[in-house]
Amino acid sequence: MIEILKQIAIIGAGGVGKEVALLIEEINNIKPTWDLIGFIDDNEELHGKYINGIKILGGIDYLSNNVDKIFVVCAIADYKIKKSIISKLENYNVEYANIIHPSVYISKTNLIGKDVIIYPGCILTTNIKIGNHVIISPKCGIGHEAYIDDYVSLLWDVNVAGNVKINEGCLIGSNATIIQNKEIGKGTIIGAGAVVVDNIPSYCTAVGVPAKPIKFHEGAK
Repeated sequence: MIEILKQIAIIGAGGVGKEVALLIEEINNIKPTWDLIGFIDDNEELHGKYINGIKILGGIDYLSNNVDKIFVVCAIADYKIKKSIISKLENYNVEYANIIHPSVYISKTNLIGKDVIIYPGCILTTNIKIGNHVIISPKCGIGHEAYIDDYVSLLWDVNVAGNVKINEGCLIGSNATIIQNKEIGKGTIIGAGAVVVDNIPSYCTAVGVPAKPIKFHEGAK
């Protein structure tokens, strides 16, 4: 029986995009699933060029010309840029793909949204909710009943304990730890190596052990 591969384009030809292309390759090595047709990137200087053998097809408007539906995955970690791109795609004939590495340990009790990228070596235990447009980098651990809202990015080796809530648009730096029952407000950045032992407000940058806000930024009241 011939496998019918699903066409997919990666939005963003930067570092995350290159990594997602590798994830797709490794998924296909286990089970042929995706036909990666190329990158989508608004940097006109890249259009028509190749990165790691994969063509940059054009900008976001390239997707507006599709007659047949195509799958896309948004490989951009920046909250504001990513949200702006997603808003442009609302009326396009695209469907969001989840790209989850075969090595990920994940319970069937977890609820996973759309356009979710999960890298190798991650462990997601039980009754977790993951929103849309989320990136979970290698070796992250997420505990029971945790809630990861839309547009969150977890960088390498982040540990999220049980019953933690991470609100929309947060960026959690590498090796950060968030202990159980804590909440991180919308649009907040947690620095690399930080240990969150108290709730953290929205629209701030928090660093240290224990993590404390050091500045507030756009969006703060």
